[in-house]
Amino acid sequence: MDARLSRMLHLLIHMGRMDGPLTSDAAAVMLGTNPVVIRRTMAGLRDAGYVRSVKGHGGGWSLTGTLDAITMLDVHRALGENRIFALGPADPAPACLVEQAVNGSLEQAMRAAEALLLQRLGEVTLADIAADFDRRFAALAPDERIARAPPS
Repeated sequence: MDARLSRMLHLLIHMGRMDGPLTSDAAAVMLGTNPVVIRRTMAGLRDAGYVRSVKGHGGGWSLTGTLDAITMLDVHRALGENRIFALGPADPAPACLVEQAVNGSLEQAMRAAEALLLQRLGEVTLADIAADFDRRFAALAPDERIARAPPS
């Protein structure tokens, strides 16, 4: 399972709420990975114009715009538009007519499902996700808020 989209959405929302840049080291700790993985993954977001990086002391990654200007689809595309579903035909060029019919039906259903998912990803901004977090956080008891507060 490819969790890059989920992980980058998570990271970008934190970045949108920070006062300064986020280092690759801090992002790696947040996501439980290696700073090299962060830099490699963020490169696609930088190339798409959603983040910028500053080297040296006090540097790191920051958003180039606001959370409401970036959709889930934007991030998905910046990460390379991985294959959305792992389903596929047992044999891509079968001689059996039954398997050809199965493949045709499966491919048609997958195309329709992918189109619907991509449409939905294009409708949800990072600000929408951040607002959902705010609602969830506000519903917590005060002592739970302290334990679950995002890093600043």
